[in-house]
Amino acid sequence: MLLKMKVPSPGESISEVEIAEWMVEDGDYVEKDETIAEIDSDKATLELPAEESGVIQILVGNGETVSVGDVVCIIDTSVKNPNSKVKKKKQPLNNIQNRSRKEEEVHQSPIQKATKSKPLASSIISKNDITANNLSGSGNSGKIMKDDVLSILNKENIYEEGRIIKKSKLSSLRRKIATRLVSVKNETAMLTTFNEIDMSAIFDIRKKFKEDFKDKHKVGLGFMSFFTKAVTESLKDFKDVNSMIDGEYILHHDYSDIGIAVSAPKGLMVPVIRNAELMSFKQIELEIKELATKAREGKITLQEMSGGTFTITNGGVFGSMLSTPIINPPQSAILGMHNILERAVVIEGQITIRPIMYVALSYDHRIIDGRESVGFLCKVKECIENPKELLMNNNIKKSLDL
Repeated sequence: MLLKMKVPSPGESISEVEIAEWMVEDGDYVEKDETIAEIDSDKATLELPAEESGVIQILVGNGETVSVGDVVCIIDTSVKNPNSKVKKKKQPLNNIQNRSRKEEEVHQSPIQKATKSKPLASSIISKNDITANNLSGSGNSGKIMKDDVLSILNKENIYEEGRIIKKSKLSSLRRKIATRLVSVKNETAMLTTFNEIDMSAIFDIRKKFKEDFKDKHKVGLGFMSFFTKAVTESLKDFKDVNSMIDGEYILHHDYSDIGIAVSAPKGLMVPVIRNAELMSFKQIELEIKELATKAREGKITLQEMSGGTFTITNGGVFGSMLSTPIINPPQSAILGMHNILERAVVIEGQITIRPIMYVALSYDHRIIDGRESVGFLCKVKECIENPKELLMNNNIKKSLDL
């Protein structure tokens, strides 16, 4: 029996997806529920599992865009597994593995000699470690031409004066991100206000309790849980920051669904912590860890990234000192965290050294006034500088579930 596998719908409003990568090769035997491909939509990367066991015939190549419901492969279910052992799932190779694979192939199959290739083609072959069994010549007497080599690398590559310019198509997720970022600039009145935060109190708490916290809850006590708690407390006092425009109306939320920006291999993703205002430090840290892991492994679902009333992004993990984060539409504000450096500051007339973080709040000035934005950021600052009183009700151990 020949089973036609169609592209499933990743979610509402998505009509097209892109075949990011086939995890198996044409003619392979696949097991039922084995991941055979990764699919990029404009919101997430999803796995495509085999619906039945059998030999696969791939109909659509990597990088091709298809519509929801299109047939992308055929599985011949009448073929039984030729191996006694279950076939292992094929995983994408990382750069080091790719390099090792290429070196092994070069060792087993020598590069075409220059006498069988045009000089320009030979140069490209040598620079890119292309193996002979990958090439077929289109020139006279089967000579390998420049275009034959470029077709192996990438049909869209450009070759200029002995150098390669490699081009690769943007994924649908990356294209969607680009479109959204441009639309924010064009469609909102975005401003950014800044402040600095003395992180000494947080440092002291983490130094004293982080080991006990990790031993008991199996998760680290990071800065993000403190900032998430500070944001949810501040949103209670400055409700416009927790709102969004809907046509001629403003929607105010009586809950705080906080998006946490995560840098993933496929691009920036923003999983959402639902009702963060009701969660403890432990619950926030566990939720962040789970969602961030899913995002980086490409297993995050659309539901886990949809919605959100406010976003936090931490450029500090990459060493950023200061930035102007871009609003995540349709939200109206985003908080940017940055790196922490020891700086000379004046405390009660005395110069002292403190760990300082610069923070930034980008906001839509159409519905958030300067007073609201500055007041919100100052409240976040107060919460982080005095967490015991403002975030932990003067009981650190109880707040950390210790």
